[in-house]
Amino acid sequence: MTAPRLSLPEVERIARAAHTGQTDKAGRPYAEHLAAVAEGVRARGGDDDQLAAAWLHDSVEDHALTGEWLAAAPLSDRTKAIVLALTRHPGEPPESYARRILGTPGALLVKEADLAHNADPGRLALLDEGTRKRLTEKYARMRALLGPPS
Repeated sequence: MTAPRLSLPEVERIARAAHTGQTDKAGRPYAEHLAAVAEGVRARGGDDDQLAAAWLHDSVEDHALTGEWLAAAPLSDRTKAIVLALTRHPGEPPESYARRILGTPGALLVKEADLAHNADPGRLALLDEGTRKRLTEKYARMRALLGPPS
């Protein structure tokens, strides 16, 4: 018998707790970004696996949760694969990162929601000009590597 999976409210609570005290580049609580990405996934027709991945998409990369936690967590294999696909590795070329996302079923929709929130003009307006320009270019390059929105 397999253990029951975490519910979406449980995943949200874990993600919010894991990122407690973290802020984004504008100084806002990081959980606001996670909530916006989850809402973006929902608005794009994402399923529960993708919604769970949206809440957890930065958790391993940001060291909020460990890869070991993710491996052992009562989540679907698909959710885990999406989170791992969205976890950038230090020094990883953007092309490799994009290929992994494109090769992982369900990951592109989550990344599209992430990029949409990251590139939101209102959010970028809170940043200094140099950071805003650097991030705008970074997000545009990633969008180009991933292809047109699905």
